[in-house]
Amino acid sequence: MLKLTNEVISAVEKGDRVVLCTILASSGSSPRGAGTRMAVFEDGTTVGTVGGGRVELLAAQDAREVLKSGNAHIRAFCLAPDQVASIGMICGGNVTVYYQLLTNAELPTLYRMREALQTDANSWLHLLIKDGCVEKFEIVYAEEAKNQPELYTYRAIYQKGEPTLYVEPLVRAGRVYVFGGGHVGQALVPVLASVGFRVTLFDNRRELADQAHFPAAEEVILGDYEHISAQVTLTQNDYVVIMTPGHQSDYALLEQVLRTKTKYVGCIGSRHKISRTQQLLREAGISEEAIASVHSPIGLAIGAETPAEIAVSIAAEMIQCRAENK
Repeated sequence: MLKLTNEVISAVEKGDRVVLCTILASSGSSPRGAGTRMAVFEDGTTVGTVGGGRVELLAAQDAREVLKSGNAHIRAFCLAPDQVASIGMICGGNVTVYYQLLTNAELPTLYRMREALQTDANSWLHLLIKDGCVEKFEIVYAEEAKNQPELYTYRAIYQKGEPTLYVEPLVRAGRVYVFGGGHVGQALVPVLASVGFRVTLFDNRRELADQAHFPAAEEVILGDYEHISAQVTLTQNDYVVIMTPGHQSDYALLEQVLRTKTKYVGCIGSRHKISRTQQLLREAGISEEAIASVHSPIGLAIGAETPAEIAVSIAAEMIQCRAENK
């Protein structure tokens, strides 16, 4: 999203117009959800995606027509089974796309969007659309959202009508720190990133602490499990997942992490390992409340066995935690 925003700003600053195609709503088996975007530029190039396939081709064509006419609008793609073949898709469902024309007039909001995307604070995109045109295009921070908590939640809100309202979480404060880049860590990072978590991978092994192994992570850190504060500052909005290959490193991480309030702490391991680690934490002066807060065994109990299945169970538990703390 930040890359797309920067490229849009760069084009608009040069005097070009850009059409931003945003999925306002989707249902069924449509490949992309609300908040997915594609920018279409005057030279015909695009950045981002609204799901690929025929829908994306048609969306790009629509966007080029908007560049010519200047008429922004909303279009619904119906992907019902009896209509799928007509637009070359293999999945059913519905996708609603808004084509927004961006010019110099939108630069202040685009700058604020870029700022929000670089800030670790809750923020939302707020669109009010009347007769296809945007009457309100703004970025709202948490302090400004307090008066309408029903609008500014952890999920996108789309209210059809005249005017049409669309509110989308732009940034969720906090990030996930995954300590341990082994098989489960490698499976978990892309799953978390795909459902809106910002992920930092931390490992003490040089061969694993490599961005090339974790392209979905925002950051990869090579560090010391015994002294994470040298490179990481945990906040109450953060999530921590501990899955190192050794009992001692798991304990060292928990002993540090549990002295700071975070939103979620999970640690992988057997019940015997967990019991031994808990005793060491008590001896180190960690409170019973803090010890009990650790999700261990980690993940929802879905019978997961493989690294990919375990990653899904952990991600599901974290999604549940995020929803309960909206």
